[in-house]
Amino acid sequence: MRFSTMLIPTLRETPSETEAVSHRLMLRAGFVRQLAAGLYIFLPLGWRVMTRINAILREEMNAIGAQEVSMPVLHPAEVWQQTGRWDTIGEEMFRLKDRTERDMCLGMTHEEIMTWLAAKELRSYRDLPQVWYQIQTKLRDEARPKSGILRTREFLMKDSYSFDASEEGLRKNYERHAEAYHRIFARCGLTFSMVESDPGMMGGAVSHEFMAPSPAGEDEVALCDSCGYAANVELAASLAEKNELREWPLEEVHTPEKRTVQEVSNFLKLHPSYFLKSILVMTDKGPVLALVRGDQELHEKKLMKIVGAHRPAQKTEVKDILGVEAGFIGPMGHKVRIIADDSLKEGVYVSGANKPHYHLRGIRAGRDFSAEWHDIHTAKAADLCVKCGSALRVERVIEIGNIFQLGIKYSNPLRAYFLDENGQEKPIIMGSYGIGPARIAAAAIEQNNDKDGIIWPKSIAPFDVEILPLNMNDPATVELASALYARMSATGLEVLLDDREERAGVKFKDADLIGIPAQVILGEKNVKEGIAEIKDRRTKETVKVKVDEVVERISASH
Repeated sequence: MRFSTMLIPTLRETPSETEAVSHRLMLRAGFVRQLAAGLYIFLPLGWRVMTRINAILREEMNAIGAQEVSMPVLHPAEVWQQTGRWDTIGEEMFRLKDRTERDMCLGMTHEEIMTWLAAKELRSYRDLPQVWYQIQTKLRDEARPKSGILRTREFLMKDSYSFDASEEGLRKNYERHAEAYHRIFARCGLTFSMVESDPGMMGGAVSHEFMAPSPAGEDEVALCDSCGYAANVELAASLAEKNELREWPLEEVHTPEKRTVQEVSNFLKLHPSYFLKSILVMTDKGPVLALVRGDQELHEKKLMKIVGAHRPAQKTEVKDILGVEAGFIGPMGHKVRIIADDSLKEGVYVSGANKPHYHLRGIRAGRDFSAEWHDIHTAKAADLCVKCGSALRVERVIEIGNIFQLGIKYSNPLRAYFLDENGQEKPIIMGSYGIGPARIAAAAIEQNNDKDGIIWPKSIAPFDVEILPLNMNDPATVELASALYARMSATGLEVLLDDREERAGVKFKDADLIGIPAQVILGEKNVKEGIAEIKDRRTKETVKVKVDEVVERISASH
């Protein structure tokens, strides 16, 4: 392609209100433009990247026997109503009515529709297993779309679905997808981890996410470099480092106007890990008192799995239910359900004394309070790994893919049944597997950039090589540029020829900003000597080679 005929609207200035590096560079390099909040237009360079990513996805999905289909984006409500998700999914689902007043929605995912099709077409164990996939538009009414193409309202997704007659079949398809995902992300040039995750609204028993480290990420993962344990902090288990055992008698301590752990910790000159936090929450089945160590945070999703939906109690509710002001709550003597974090089983602690301006020192579990024991704290850096005891580290990441063992969550309500070898009707066992192509592109930029612009991994770059003739008024330079363009294109390389009548400095800046892996620079003096320069965008190293060797050198590097 020729630069002069392509739409490549590069920008010299950094656009305002861009936080993520990928967002800023994709705008500046002319890869995308924003239509509205969370809605992006992929310009020619951006779509070429997406096309290359999608080609890798198709190759790897086809390699594990998956078959490509295409599902509608517009869905009838009744399919979602049968699984119950029409009611459980909130405002993030786009809902509408057609001209007959029939309830419809725009698909944010396709479990229901894929299962509906399976129920119609897969009737016997002889029809199984099946794996179907698509690369399709999804829509989600994000409350706070941000970070460019990382968090949008409309996005492209590769979603695949496995259909098996047994749990063993599901495990095999799950493993095949995990292996394919490793190959996909490696081929796309990403650094990534596969981590345990919470299935969330997808449901199912087992799920993993694929995470690419980046400061722009909205997720955090806990990682152990010693044994390889990896999990989203929404699910991660960890052990708190034990305190030095104190031999405190049980005694009240006057703590005037000191309510928070930090305030009392400073007042008593004790580390927050010696404190016990008591947090009252309200559930549909009544109040629950949640207890965590003073240096830890309550994990809302972990607690939700135990007590269901809940909210923090208001100050008046705390006083009415526990008979004490918020800030001075202790775990002793209350007639409410108590859920305590496992880290509090051992040791002695300081907590509220259940009366204003006093705390109680020397509290022990079992002697002074009873509770149901669960892991309800949020894993954090320097906590200990539950598998090997080494220190964990926490890393901010971009979610680029996920895999779920759905089991029969969707099969039963949509009556996706098959007849087994004995003629008995059984539910199809399902798996669901997603990848965000745009998230791969953004993560690649986040992990591969410098002060001058993007540094694309070779496999997903919009072009393999860019030819930069520096003087378009020199006939010899123009002729050589055209000849190299034709020869390289004939070998199968994707080539961008910057044929604009611009200054050399402009061409160099745009080339580095766009980030094509290899640049062939044709200066007038070098051309006269039969020499061209090849620049590696990643290393910035430049080598001079004979003109006749250029095509061979570029081809060899790909």
